[in-house]
Amino acid sequence: MAAQPHPGDPALHKCAQLAVAPIGESSMPPPAAEVDPRSGYCAATKTFHSLRAPLPLPPADLPLSFPSFMFSLLPAALPSRPALVDAATGEAVPFPAFLSGVRALATALRARLGISRGDVAFVLAPPGVHVPVLYYALMAVGAVVSPANPTLTAGEISGLVALSGPSVAFAVKATAGKLPPGLNTVLLDSARFLSFFHEARDEDGTAAGTDVVTHQSDPAAILYSSGTTGRAKAVVLTHRNLMASNATRAAATVDVLMLAVPLFHVYGFTFCLRVAPSANTLVLHTAKRFDGREVLAAVGRYGATRLALAPPALLAIVRAAEEEETLIARVATLQAVNCGGAPLATELFRRFLHKFPGVCLLQGYGLTETTSGFCRAVGEEESAQIGSVGRLSWGAQAKVVHPETGVALPPGVPGELWVRGPFVMKGYAGDEDSTSKILDSEGWLRTGDLCYIDKDGIVFVVDQLKELIKYKGYQVPPAELESLLQTHPDIDEAAVVPYPDDQAGELPVAFIVSCSGSNLHEAQIKEFVAKQVVHYKQIHHVFFVNSIPKNAAGKILRMDLAKLTLQHIRSKL
Repeated sequence: MAAQPHPGDPALHKCAQLAVAPIGESSMPPPAAEVDPRSGYCAATKTFHSLRAPLPLPPADLPLSFPSFMFSLLPAALPSRPALVDAATGEAVPFPAFLSGVRALATALRARLGISRGDVAFVLAPPGVHVPVLYYALMAVGAVVSPANPTLTAGEISGLVALSGPSVAFAVKATAGKLPPGLNTVLLDSARFLSFFHEARDEDGTAAGTDVVTHQSDPAAILYSSGTTGRAKAVVLTHRNLMASNATRAAATVDVLMLAVPLFHVYGFTFCLRVAPSANTLVLHTAKRFDGREVLAAVGRYGATRLALAPPALLAIVRAAEEEETLIARVATLQAVNCGGAPLATELFRRFLHKFPGVCLLQGYGLTETTSGFCRAVGEEESAQIGSVGRLSWGAQAKVVHPETGVALPPGVPGELWVRGPFVMKGYAGDEDSTSKILDSEGWLRTGDLCYIDKDGIVFVVDQLKELIKYKGYQVPPAELESLLQTHPDIDEAAVVPYPDDQAGELPVAFIVSCSGSNLHEAQIKEFVAKQVVHYKQIHHVFFVNSIPKNAAGKILRMDLAKLTLQHIRSKL
């Protein structure tokens, strides 16, 4: 087999002109006449199909790595503007330096570290301009990138390392001590690592030693599921998965995207990889803590047109704007905010629109297992659908299935969302049993989320099936009650979890973060909810806390709250 062209080879610019892969990849779509042009629903197969315009994916059997494909989408004349910017320090990496850095680092990874195709590289580092370069270089030589949360404990990291089995790790001085002893480790904040960017190249200026034959079905990344509803799992994503998630059409304008989500989470991981195909500038939020005022100031300082963040960060910038009106004038360039990673309360959506009326708030929905979002709101019309996550992305097929009977349901009826497409993971590393429980032989992935798709093809997420509270046989969605609670003027944040009860099965209980200076008490909150919901959705206990525990993506840590519930209620008995 011929050697694969190196990243950036001009010949690869032909990739975008090759035949587009079939939708779904595992099966051909029905004739267009059978698909409702409004909702994308096919009554014959009870399947929803994406109505988005096709993306330029290459044939699935073409040997090609994700970096090579992404670089093929860049314009022949590279822009001189920055590809990457550190928002805290102002350090910038222009596009020519980004590409040359990937090539030089790829050469060093093979020549000096002996990294080869299939090797897993564990990455334990805070965000920085070198991190996307490292991701690209590792995948360019056929290695598997496996980033993890640098704030985890040594014990938690040891568990993740056991799942993915890395042969090398990349860390910084502050995190290296958490890695298991004996794991070959390279420090990103060392002179040794920086020297890799000066690795010798061939006479034609390309990186030596990157002629690795990579198949699109090869693993490209191993990311870790949150583990908030059970033990963590190692999600294997292929080069093809990343292509499907990150391919984009050429845009008429240039965006400056500020990324304020962790680069180890699938949301930040996929977004930071889009620096190549879009030729846009990516501004990385690198501060240790999120400060709404500082982020809005950085948006103005770098002229950001888009801001990507999670709901807790969105709440922080809304609070900052509510407390200091002058901040709003500083973000005149901001056109859209992408919000994902966790459910967004309706009241927070409204508060944002009130303070930033000229900015589109675009929600998305996806899982680590689907290489991030496969539903996205696009444009003002879709963003105006409060509570929705937009329409199915190109290549996606979906079914809404009754969780008990397994029968596929029509538009407007809620059930468990199943999805299929080129973005669906390869499986869980070393865990065939868990893989078979979520992914069937036809490629359908069970999301575990209760959703419905309306007559216009708009997707609405009701709640996670496994988080539904079962009260006397009734199903109570916590997210619905949380959204209602946050409409109260004296409530800042809310979380609802179940408490076991001998007669009812489970009772809804609420954790409340009240606004500063408020004098809320339990009876007021119970009455507020009782007036607006059916009897089985009423709140039975209320606990006031200083904060709601969340993971890095902003998802509520319900298992932690459930444990607190037991402690609080037992203390009252």
